[in-house]
Amino acid sequence: MPEITWETPYCGEAANCYRIGTDEQGNSYIAVSGTEKHFLTDSREALVQMIRDIKAGKADHLL
Repeated sequence: MPEITWETPYCGEAANCYRIGTDEQGNSYIAVSGTEKHFLTDSREALVQMIRDIKAGKADHLL
């Protein structure tokens, strides 16, 4: 298992908390807080692009 450095959880109003992490190989990870053993992973570049797209409103239809 990679050594993941997790950020502080990001929590919504309904206490839906997600954590974002990275490892030394440049991979990124997303997990529900408390279940970090079950994560999604991709490259750091993919995480950066996803954050940019969310900030640009490209995921607003999911709200």
